[in-house]
Amino acid sequence: MEVLSVPFSLKHPASIFEVRDDMVTGSCESALARRLETELRAAKSAQLSCGEVLLPSDLLQRVAAEVLALAEVEPCGLRGCTLYVEFLPAEFQVARRIATIKWDPNTVSTFELTLTLKQDPRSSASWTNILPQFIKNFTKGGTIMISHSFDITKKKLYRSYLE
Repeated sequence: MEVLSVPFSLKHPASIFEVRDDMVTGSCESALARRLETELRAAKSAQLSCGEVLLPSDLLQRVAAEVLALAEVEPCGLRGCTLYVEFLPAEFQVARRIATIKWDPNTVSTFELTLTLKQDPRSSASWTNILPQFIKNFTKGGTIMISHSFDITKKKLYRSYLE
């Protein structure tokens, strides 16, 4: 009797699924990052009144990974998420809401996340802050640099039976 060799080991079939899960997670992270980028582009002129917003290269990917991690333990997952995006200027103590993202409009929100993006404190001392406000408005407001750090807070909108 001839024995057939199998090209992969059946001893560890979970490794095949782990790779597939990583691919799905990676594509979800990319989709979330793109959605955040779209919302920030819209907020740039509508809420921030500036000509340019500079983000650290990995910021949106890190935010997306954090959002997915927080959504993983929720009953509806990411579909039950409403994300509020806030901006905290370097010279103020209170953040301002610049965007609201409801991931699935057909699903009731089971939790809310508040993402607070902070202005890079090094950018607050730039020469553009010397200009009077009317000149900033005329030149579309200048540039806002976003810090590498961010805060995310989570608020559950339900109570489980175990609680």
